[in-house]
Amino acid sequence: MAVKGEATRARLIEAARSLLEAKGYHGTGLNEVLAAAGAPRGSLYHHFPGGKDELVGEALKTAGREVDGIVAEAATAASGARELIPAVLEALAGRMVAAGYAKGCPVATVALEVAATNDALQGVCAEIYARWQRSLAGVLRADGHGADDADELAATALALIEGALVLARAARSRVPLDQAGRRLTALLDRG
Repeated sequence: MAVKGEATRARLIEAARSLLEAKGYHGTGLNEVLAAAGAPRGSLYHHFPGGKDELVGEALKTAGREVDGIVAEAATAASGARELIPAVLEALAGRMVAAGYAKGCPVATVALEVAATNDALQGVCAEIYARWQRSLAGVLRADGHGADDADELAATALALIEGALVLARAARSRVPLDQAGRRLTALLDRG
């Protein structure tokens, strides 16, 4: 693919990713994505012959990798899960506040809307969440937790983080994230 075509594809994905996170699957129209990307309609179907669902799937994968990057960056400075999880929460809180609470989890909005009705997108969301859980479980195992305990703690941490993001976005306050961070730290101290 030519450089120009790759750039157009990337702009479409980024526009969709941003709009989906703020407005959800049903609130994001293709015309809005095209306008935000500055791309003609033909480009959409050239790069995404599967239409909106294919574009959304790619946007979700890109968003998932964004959070992977946040976790990886926090992991470089953290000596274990007790430092990593609060650092990830802080990064997500900063991202949310900077966006005026228009951003939360880049996957949750779509997952909540389509998980029961769109198998392909449900699968993309499930894989992203599973990857995040495996990543957290790996850090917990490195901290000395057994495999089963690490998996369960990782699922608990992910559920608390996701719930805190939803509550923080709804309240337009980072307080739920700060509270979740304190509870997760206490849970890890006991574990």
